[in-house]
Amino acid sequence: MTTTDTRARPSAAADRIPTAAGSLGRLGIWVTHHARLVTIAWLLAIVGLGAFAPQVEHNLSGAGWQADGSESVAARELAREHFGGNASSAIQVVVRTDDAPVTEGDGKKVIAEVTRLLEAEPRIADVVPPTPGATVSADGTTAVVLAGAGADTNEMVRVATDIKADLKDLSTDTVEVNPTGSSLLWSDFNEANLDAMLKSELMSWPVTLAILVLAFGALVAAGLPLILTLAGLVASAGSLVLINELVPVSIWAMNFAMMFALALGIDYALFLVVRYRAARASRNTRELADRQWAIAQTMDTAGKAVLLSGLTVLISLSAVMLVPSPSFRSMAGGIMLSVVFVLAATLTLLPLVLFKLDGRINKLALPWSRSGEHRSPKFAAWGERLWKRPVAWGLASLVILLALAAPILGLRTAMPSIKVLPEDASARVGYDQVQDAFGEGAPGTLTIVADTSDADATRAVLERDPGVAAAMAPMAAADDSGLVLIQAVPTVDPSDPELGDTVDRLRADLPDTAVVGGAAVENLDLKAQLDESTPLVIGVVLVLGFLLLLIALQAPLISLLGTLASLLSTAAAFGVARLIFQDGHGADLLGFESQGFLDAWAPVFFFAMIFAIAMDYTVFLLASAKEHYERSGDPKDAMVGSLAHSGRVIFAAGAVMVAVFFTFALSGPIPPKEMGVVLGLAVLLDALLVRLVLLPVLLRLTGRAAWYTPRWLRRVLPAITFAHD
Repeated sequence: MTTTDTRARPSAAADRIPTAAGSLGRLGIWVTHHARLVTIAWLLAIVGLGAFAPQVEHNLSGAGWQADGSESVAARELAREHFGGNASSAIQVVVRTDDAPVTEGDGKKVIAEVTRLLEAEPRIADVVPPTPGATVSADGTTAVVLAGAGADTNEMVRVATDIKADLKDLSTDTVEVNPTGSSLLWSDFNEANLDAMLKSELMSWPVTLAILVLAFGALVAAGLPLILTLAGLVASAGSLVLINELVPVSIWAMNFAMMFALALGIDYALFLVVRYRAARASRNTRELADRQWAIAQTMDTAGKAVLLSGLTVLISLSAVMLVPSPSFRSMAGGIMLSVVFVLAATLTLLPLVLFKLDGRINKLALPWSRSGEHRSPKFAAWGERLWKRPVAWGLASLVILLALAAPILGLRTAMPSIKVLPEDASARVGYDQVQDAFGEGAPGTLTIVADTSDADATRAVLERDPGVAAAMAPMAAADDSGLVLIQAVPTVDPSDPELGDTVDRLRADLPDTAVVGGAAVENLDLKAQLDESTPLVIGVVLVLGFLLLLIALQAPLISLLGTLASLLSTAAAFGVARLIFQDGHGADLLGFESQGFLDAWAPVFFFAMIFAIAMDYTVFLLASAKEHYERSGDPKDAMVGSLAHSGRVIFAAGAVMVAVFFTFALSGPIPPKEMGVVLGLAVLLDALLVRLVLLPVLLRLTGRAAWYTPRWLRRVLPAITFAHD
């Protein structure tokens, strides 16, 4: 964006106070006039909410991966309420010996100790000892103690976390103890995921600081975005803990919020700091009026772009709320909360810090730094090159993006398998032991709840279905509910697609009173819900993104093109993700075991996140182009000028985001790797090929038509301008 040349005339300082500033400019000036109030408010927010922040990892829930209103969730709740907690969230403790009978000698003693420990936990319902013919293997070396779920799924994950170490400590030289089951899976996964997140954060902060130092050319200026982001993160973490007292919040909400807030907070601060330094360089005096003018100009241009960008992010993520799953809604809500805090800090705290530090933000500058240079000669030259040969450059970027997107046609998705856990995780070891002892489908045992009158018919259907290896005898409810529970072992592994066919057949053939559930079935129902919700979420995100761009730019054509261009980098990122995570290319390099598919939640959730980031850069570039066009009315000035004044910021911001996201691809289980790779690739492709090549080319080819607004539309839209006098 261009810096307006409004150098102060020789007149009283008061004449130069920016009384004609826009609403955000006036906010910036208000902040400088009420520095003490703003400082106290932020200190109270950071200290008050920050006091709760250390509790975030313990208080937030670990489950919630379910399709609310589904048959499987209904089956789980019936099993928990009427059958002593014998539901999908129950904890299974696998006790195994090498060759001796597990129900005798040392094995019997260990089973007694396991039972005692489980019965001492008040959140566990009925404890069912090993039963010959059901939970004792045919060779007698493996037994399962079942700890019924006496609390909801979120609390059962906490139970698993609290007792798994004590259970494993009961192992002896001859007896091995491994708790497993759905609750243990999420507990072990959350633990591995937290370790990965912490490692990634440790790696990303120094890399990010190094990129910022290079981008800003001064250590003090580079540190501002990190401090700003930290303030927003602490406040949002504390808020999530408080919100969790009212509504369960997934721990993933904090994990994603940490990553997203770090990336966006740095983007926003980068944009404002660069603009402020350029404004101060054009009025290089210490007078109060000049400092206020610089704040007003920064807020009315870069601040306006940041606000619109933040709104775009919030709107994109809000569409995820359409997925009826607690984990998705709390993840989206957690990220949105962190964005709100980062946005608030950017528009209130950062202007105050810039105003107070003023020239001191250039302290500890690098030798080659030119802090006041807002216009980049290199990106201006790049803009001239694109202007001269738009078709060649546009086609080249389009071909690359389409080639990378092509593999998306064969993309398969499924809910995460046991392979997301490290090989030594208790839940995975126990899973493998259950499978070895009781059959391929034993870890995915089905839970069928039906009326007592339909018990025989239900069992008959189960026994003749080719996808069921064995069906247990009906278990009558302890109360007078008139229900029975039948457990059935499938013939295939829980992650095998054939299980879905089996469940569909059973639901069609079983009596009307029967409901089919189980941990594996809950995954199938959630995947079905995601498949159903994904087109709706994508459509809502695109429409809302277009409308916000239209309001911001007042130009239908370029708003539409900018929205559609965001789809290219998204499709390309998922195309590459298919090659890596589904086909296994590069699995050894990234250190994971391919599941043969992409996790089912990736398309809908990552699309919203990628689109939000892509539109972030779109707003930065097109807001700058609109500012130039408002001043000159020249399409070339709009295109070349936008690259000259925002290209360097977009490039630096993209580098920071890529560094942040790719660090998440280097450690931990598969889902964080998917997140890091998909988001990192999307940002890389979007910043380099879409925002710095394809979108400027579209501005070149559409010319004045890009900025044309029909008269009737101009009357409907609110008046928003980016030029600042």
